Amino acid sequence: MGADDAWAAGENVEQVTLLKQNEYVRLDASQLTALYHQLGEADAEDIVCRALEELAARLSHAERCYREGRLADMRKSSRSLIAIADQIGMRLLAQVAGDVTGCIDSGDHGALAATFARLLRIGERSLCEIWDLQDLPF
Repeated sequence: MGADDAWAAGENVEQVTLLKQNEYVRLDASQLTALYHQLGEADAEDIVCRALEELAARLSHAERCYREGRLADMRKSSRSLIAIADQIGMRLLAQVAGDVTGCIDSGDHGALAATFARLLRIGERSLCEIWDLQDLPF
């Protein structure tokens, strides 16, 4: 008897569907290339490394603020992610950080939960993606 048959027969059927959240991120390589050409390899690498450290710290801080219900502090952390992410070509991360800020401003807690979870996924994948690019010459 399939799940549809059990449902039709009035049986109590529990079915859980697990949705795999997979975010496709793509870094703006032209932004990184411009940074390397403008600053030189050593200075650009320094900027990128500091930006990655800041992104990781601010994502972590925003997550802590979210758990503690400190939305004003979470908003500050999320807002600061935008400029940092843009600087090193993480356009999607910057966009979703802006979406999180908008959810906080609108007071939509359901949308905030979903959008913030997306920000964390994209942040993690973006950080991994840029480390994969570290061996490429710019």
